[in-house]
Amino acid sequence: MPYFQAKDGTNIYFYDWGAGAPVVLIHGWPLSSASWEYQARVLADSGFRVIAYDRRGFGRSDWAARGYDYDTLASDLNDLMEGLNLSGATLVGFSMGGGEVARYIARYGESRVAKAAFVSAVTPYLLKTDDNPDGVDRKVFEDIYAHLIKDRPAFLQSFAEKFFNYSALHHTVSSAQLQFAGQQAFMASPDATLKLAHAWAETDFRGDATKITVPTLIIHGTSDKLVPIEHSGARMKSLVANSELLEYDGEPHGLTNTAPDKLNEDLLRFLRAPGRVAAL
Repeated sequence: MPYFQAKDGTNIYFYDWGAGAPVVLIHGWPLSSASWEYQARVLADSGFRVIAYDRRGFGRSDWAARGYDYDTLASDLNDLMEGLNLSGATLVGFSMGGGEVARYIARYGESRVAKAAFVSAVTPYLLKTDDNPDGVDRKVFEDIYAHLIKDRPAFLQSFAEKFFNYSALHHTVSSAQLQFAGQQAFMASPDATLKLAHAWAETDFRGDATKITVPTLIIHGTSDKLVPIEHSGARMKSLVANSELLEYDGEPHGLTNTAPDKLNEDLLRFLRAPGRVAAL
């Protein structure tokens, strides 16, 4: 299995499919690169080189003792970009993966990046503070942390249902898909799961977002109960000058699974459109 080594020695698993312009898929919390199944195959079959990796502490990557902050996560992404010598890449971040995209561009620039996409992303800043009055109450996140500490498997099982807006009367995905998402979450490092919950909930990406100049696609479901569009996608549109916002009416957070055909169509349209050519 292919791995790359981060600067601190952490071994990070990735897969590399297809040939063509590179597309880097960055998964959400608390999943793994396996969550991109319905996008990776289609994008690779459509003439793109698709690279997806397991964030440290998740999937088949090392359970590192440290590094569960966005500066380190962006450094891990940079190690991948440099290690594979990628240029003209499109970075696609889902949920907390959007934070890596924003922080990577802010810290390492756009010389290797042609485009960026944020899907159900946590950017630009979720936590309600004095200078972010439209954010989410800290109590919401403190409840998440407490439940992860008390009974992580039970919390993650209920979280998977909210991820897809799944209920006994409203099967937005199959029960097998629900279980698969839960399995990815259960297998992650408990330490990484908790520390990265703090990271995606409390990290301010507003300054990072203003540094993005490449063509940017923002996709968000209007029925996202975990990362409401008014706190995220709609605000990103106002911060990223060269951006387009697509609202998926009635779709939940996990629209990679509930609306895969529509998402693939929109991603392919975006990938095929003229964009800036990154030069090293």
